[in-house]
Amino acid sequence: MNADWRTRYDLAIDAAHRAGDLARGYYETTFEIEHKSDSSPVTIADKSAEKLIREAVSAAFPADGFLGEEFGNQPGTSGFRWIIDPIDGTKSFIRHVPIWATLIGLEYQGEQIGGVVYIPVFGMTYRALRGDGAYHNERRIRVSDVSTLADASLCYSSMGWFSRAGREKVFHDLYGKTKRQRGHGDFYGFVLVAEGAADIMLEHGVNPWDVAATKPIVEEAGGAFTDWNGVPTIHTPDVLATNGKLHSTVVEMLRG
Repeated sequence: MNADWRTRYDLAIDAAHRAGDLARGYYETTFEIEHKSDSSPVTIADKSAEKLIREAVSAAFPADGFLGEEFGNQPGTSGFRWIIDPIDGTKSFIRHVPIWATLIGLEYQGEQIGGVVYIPVFGMTYRALRGDGAYHNERRIRVSDVSTLADASLCYSSMGWFSRAGREKVFHDLYGKTKRQRGHGDFYGFVLVAEGAADIMLEHGVNPWDVAATKPIVEEAGGAFTDWNGVPTIHTPDVLATNGKLHSTVVEMLRG
């Protein structure tokens, strides 16, 4: 295992835990809500958690770069970049819905090599490093063996994203062909696919920090993660994660 990857991965796990626990401290109290230029909400918890991660990484690896939801892009010179969503599920966070997480994606020379998803309220961590497998806490996880849509479980975030993208029909077609459907949005649908609890996660309207951590987790668990055209990228608003066996079938429907 590449030592430079491993040391950063270990730091990512530690920093995600510390930042997530910091955010949970705010979650369990009252706090003010601001709104960004795109009307999305942000709290002091988001900003404080991302600041903690950046400071921890900069102290250990000052040449590494960052891309974060709250503080933007900071180029580095080492080839490594940390992609941070301090609170994925801020809208849940502010309504005191416990399904939110701190996400850290580790990138090297433009490729996603590691990811950490920490769910503070549940005390659950999903993590992966390329070549090392994917884990839920200390248990190694694997995608399902479901091979037909008729037996598949579909996750998604919100119908509104598909409506705004003009993709209502294709979503309804896929919805109708699957066995069960659940609105497990944000990071949660992706980690459910990674551990075989769901088979498809379909999303629209994401940014790189929303999925940089989950992509390597899904892939190391044996699944596939692409955009709707089948390109393995985190830089499009449309993403698809599956157990791999269903991927080409779903991509064909999305292209259709």
